[in-house]
Amino acid sequence: MNVNERSIRGKLGYGIADIYGGGAFLIISILFLVFMTDIVGMNPFWAGSIPLIGRIWDAVTDPLMGAIVDKTRSRFGSKRLYLLVGSFVAAVTFALLWFSFNGSAGAQYVFYLAAFILFSTGFTIVMVPYNALLPDMVSDYHLRGQYTGFRMIFSALSAILAGLLPDIIIRGAGGGGQGFMIMGIVFGLIFFVSLLLCFLNTWELEKTDKQVERHGIRYAVSVFKNRSFRIYLGIFLFAQGSADFMMALVIYFLAVVLRQSDQYVFVMSGVLSAQLIAMVLYQFLLKKHAKTLPVMIGFPLQIAASLAMLFFAYAGAPILPIVFLSFLAGFGTAGGTVTSFAILADMADVDELITSERRAGTYSGMATFTRKIANGMALGLVGALLFLIGYDGSLAVQSATAVMGIRLMFVLLPILFLLLTFVFIRIYPVTQDAFKVLSAQIEARRKQEPIEATAAEIALCEQMTGYAYDQLWKKDNASL
Repeated sequence: MNVNERSIRGKLGYGIADIYGGGAFLIISILFLVFMTDIVGMNPFWAGSIPLIGRIWDAVTDPLMGAIVDKTRSRFGSKRLYLLVGSFVAAVTFALLWFSFNGSAGAQYVFYLAAFILFSTGFTIVMVPYNALLPDMVSDYHLRGQYTGFRMIFSALSAILAGLLPDIIIRGAGGGGQGFMIMGIVFGLIFFVSLLLCFLNTWELEKTDKQVERHGIRYAVSVFKNRSFRIYLGIFLFAQGSADFMMALVIYFLAVVLRQSDQYVFVMSGVLSAQLIAMVLYQFLLKKHAKTLPVMIGFPLQIAASLAMLFFAYAGAPILPIVFLSFLAGFGTAGGTVTSFAILADMADVDELITSERRAGTYSGMATFTRKIANGMALGLVGALLFLIGYDGSLAVQSATAVMGIRLMFVLLPILFLLLTFVFIRIYPVTQDAFKVLSAQIEARRKQEPIEATAAEIALCEQMTGYAYDQLWKKDNASL
């Protein structure tokens, strides 16, 4: 094992980039619709359609970026190069999202749609190679879990930063469009520094030519033939979508249902402090236990907290019970995030057993696209539902229908997605024991050694890959 794999500097360097990965998504999930409906004055339906349409663009750029990463050769490595370039792009495109553009309704829509597409492209340039980096930094199952734990701790820290600081900046600048613009610039600089530090403190293990994927984007869709990856996408999509629904609706819930928008920092502190505590706890659990355990711990707490929230969902409700329930919900959102990213690193190994090639970039591209789909779907659905229940950002007091609609959306939509995540967790096949079999199979095949597999091991390989055992380790499997 490479000595660098165990270095604290490497773990910190790897994890710090998720200040951008987690922070940018959180700010957009919480504030973008509010910025569009209440500051720009856009119709909620059209505001919600912007991130949803932006994800159609991602269907092209994310797989394309994955193919580009897999084919890149540079002295910085195939993935770290894009962390360097992307640090500049990420800062500029994020800040542009919050620029107040005055014009006709049509011109505003075109401007913010273009700005969102630019941001999403910048996010792709950074996060596809970043998500593909860990398999090429660390080879050990539990050590990968530790690196993911450090990443998730930074994600929790970024959530605290991104969940609380924007409101402070916006209010300090007097609110309105100017406050949002200053917030965008400040966080653009924060994201630039975090990505640059990641580039400077990570590495990529040397690969043989046989391990490098040689195909282009037309092979990207073949990853869906991997059974483990299909199940993983269900976990990723619904776990992240659940968190996105909650974050997208929290400001509306506080302002419209509770009529206590000034309690935003207090309530978010409950969610975000729980996430930080949970990330540290889950970091220790991942050293010895299955990567799905954080979900099994966190989701029941979040479901119970969400249902209990219905008893306090009225104007003037006491805030302390809501903060406590928000704290419990934070354990669930953290569990979904940790499990999603912890098991992503194993997908390239399953694929290697199928194809004999390393396509970490391709898998990262498809996973990044799925993450964006979850976010775009959540924001798009929230915008459409706000329109249907008659929400009007120009009104100080909303209708009774709008109040009831936001109350039910805030509680029930996340629960639905949590339950769907459980369905996929139950059938996810890459357990600790299965990973040992997977690693042994790959190592023997790389060395062209005789393979003696038991019936149970053959069955595990077939469950993980979705292929008959005698059809594994074939380059043709990387094509449609």
